[in-house]
Amino acid sequence: MQRNAWIDQIRYLQLSLASIFSGTLFFEFNIPRMGKRADCILVTEGIVFVIEFKVGSLAFDRHAIEQVYDYALDLKNFHEGSHSATIVPVLIATNAAKVDFVLELGADGVATPICIGRSGLDDLLAQAAGIPREQPVSSPDWEASGYKPTPTIIEAAQALYKSHDVTEISRSDASAKNLKATSDRIAEIIETSKREHKKSICFVTGVPGAGKTLAGLNIAASRAERHENENAVFLSGNGPLVTVLREALARDKVEQGKFSGEKISKKDAEREVSLFVQNIHHFRDHYLSDPNEPFEHVVVFDEAQRAWTTDQTSKFMQAKRGLADFDQSEPEFLIGVMDRHSEWCTIVCLIGGGQEINTGEAGLGEWLRAVENRFSDWEVHASTLLEDPHYTVSQDAVELLHSPKITKHEDLHLSVSMRSFRAERLSSFVSSVLDGDVSSASEALASLGDRYPILLTRDLVSAKNWLNSRARGSERTGLVASSGAHRLRPEGIHIKSAIDPKSWFLNDSQDVRSSYYLEDVATEFDIQGLELDWAGMCWDADLRMVDGSWQFNAFKGSKWQSVKTSTRQVYLLNAYRVLLTRARQGMIIFVPNGDPKDPTRPPAFYDQTFHFLRGCGIPELKQNDSL
Repeated sequence: MQRNAWIDQIRYLQLSLASIFSGTLFFEFNIPRMGKRADCILVTEGIVFVIEFKVGSLAFDRHAIEQVYDYALDLKNFHEGSHSATIVPVLIATNAAKVDFVLELGADGVATPICIGRSGLDDLLAQAAGIPREQPVSSPDWEASGYKPTPTIIEAAQALYKSHDVTEISRSDASAKNLKATSDRIAEIIETSKREHKKSICFVTGVPGAGKTLAGLNIAASRAERHENENAVFLSGNGPLVTVLREALARDKVEQGKFSGEKISKKDAEREVSLFVQNIHHFRDHYLSDPNEPFEHVVVFDEAQRAWTTDQTSKFMQAKRGLADFDQSEPEFLIGVMDRHSEWCTIVCLIGGGQEINTGEAGLGEWLRAVENRFSDWEVHASTLLEDPHYTVSQDAVELLHSPKITKHEDLHLSVSMRSFRAERLSSFVSSVLDGDVSSASEALASLGDRYPILLTRDLVSAKNWLNSRARGSERTGLVASSGAHRLRPEGIHIKSAIDPKSWFLNDSQDVRSSYYLEDVATEFDIQGLELDWAGMCWDADLRMVDGSWQFNAFKGSKWQSVKTSTRQVYLLNAYRVLLTRARQGMIIFVPNGDPKDPTRPPAFYDQTFHFLRGCGIPELKQNDSL
C-alpha cells in the first residue's frame, strides 16, 4: 500500500466512524507475536474492530482474509483488554463493489471476517450496534492492558532473529515461569566464564512446551547480536526442527527484503541463517576433520538428552565415516571440541522431560560422565529438577548429580507449559494418562475446563471434520501418530510415507503437501520440538491398555510382538508423550474400532484403550460436533 493512499483511506475511515460511533482509533497497531501491524483498530462500546485495508483492490484475497482473522484471534488470545471483548475483523477492499454480509460471532466473541468495499462501512457499524457485547471495554483500559503472547517456535525464531528481545514475544504473567529469568541466569553464567576465563556447561530442564527451545534460541540470537566475537549457535539433532526453522527464517528474510526494497536471494538467505541454526551432526562432522579451536564460543544444544551413546556413535562412525577406532559418546566428543578453546567457552544443554524416543540416545548420564571423567575443570550449573525421574532415568546419573562440584539453580527449570497457552496443565494430564493414573488424569483434565478441548472419536472422518471446524484464520491443523503405528494403514494413515517437513509445517492450506490437508501424518520424529494449533492424534495398538496397565508392542513382519526391554518401553511412552503435547489449542484422539476379521487389529486391541481414555474424563465426540 502506498503511504499517501493509506493516509487518505484512514482519513476517510475516521470521518465515517465519527459520524456513527464515538470511540478511539489506533492506527498501525502493533501485533508483537506476529511481528506485524494492523492498519487500524477501533475500540467503541465494547466492540473491537480490527480493520485491514487493501487499497485499490477489487477483490478479497484469501491471504488478506486470513491475515485480518489472525489479528483478531491474536488479540482475543493474548491481549488482556480483548479477552472479554467482542472482536470484529474487517477487510476493506476499497474498489470492491457492494457486498452483502451477515455479522456472525463465534463462541469466543470473535466474528467471522467481514469483507466490504468503501460503501459497506456504514452498514457494518449499523449491524454491529445490535450484536451482544461480552463486557464493556473502555479505550484507555484497552490500550493500557497487557499483551502476553505465546508464539509458535517458528514465530519465535523469526522474531529473535530480527533482534527482538524474548520479553517482547513471550508471556510474562506470574503464573508462567519467567523465560527472562532463565535467559538472564544463562547470560550470567556466560559472562562469568568469559570474564574469569573459565569453561562452563549448564543444564536447563523443562516440561514439554515450557520454552526450552525458545530460551535456547534467545541465547544464541542475543549473544550473536550483541557479542559478535562469541559466534553463538543453536544446535539440534532434531533434523525436521532444524530444516523447518532454517526454511522459515530464510523465507522470512527474503520477504523482509521485498518489503524494504532489498533483493535477497533464497540461497543467500539460507547461507546466512545456517550460521544461527545448525544440525548438531553437521557440527560434529565438521570438527572431526578440523582439529582447530572451534569458531563458536557459545553453543546451545537443544534436546541434549538425545545425543548418542558411545556404542551408537562408534557404530555410526565405523559404518558411515570409516573410523574404526572411534570410542567416544557424542557428548564426550562435543565437549572435547569446545574444550579446545584456550580461554573460555560455554555449553548450554536443554533437557526435555520424557523426550528420549530413539535407540542409542544417551540421556543425561553421558554428559555428566564425560565431565566427571575427562573435563573435571569445567564448571557445571544444573537445574534443581535435573534428578527428577522425568529428566534422569539412570541411577548412576542421579549419583553424579550429587557431586559438590555442581551448582544448582532453580531458575534453570521451566515448569509451566507455554505451548498450550489455553492449558498450562496439559503436560500434567498427559503424564497421568501415560502413568495409567485415571484419578489424577481426570483431575488434571477437569482443571483445563473449556479452555483446551480434548475429545475422543472412533471415526477418522469425524476427527478430520472436527479439526477443520475448529481452525480459524491460518491456525494449523494436522494428524500425528506413533512411528510404530503400522496397523493404522487400513484407516488410510501410512506412517511409512515420509512427510516433507518444510511443506508440511510451512505451506498454506491450498498445498496438498501441507498439514492442513490431513492426508500425510507426522510421527514423533517429525514433530518433536514443533507444534500445531489443532492436532488429530491417531492411536494404534503399539501402546494399548490391558487390564489397567499399558502393554507395549512392536509390529514385525505380519504380527505384533511384545516389547520386553524397559528402555524400549520408555521410548514408546515418550513417543506418545511427544504426540499428545503437540497441540496449542486442542486435540481430538482417534482410536480405531479395529476389525474382527483382521488378526492384527481385532477390536480387543483398541477397546480397553478407548474406555481407559474415556474414564480419564475425555468426552466422546458427538456427531453434530464434527459438522
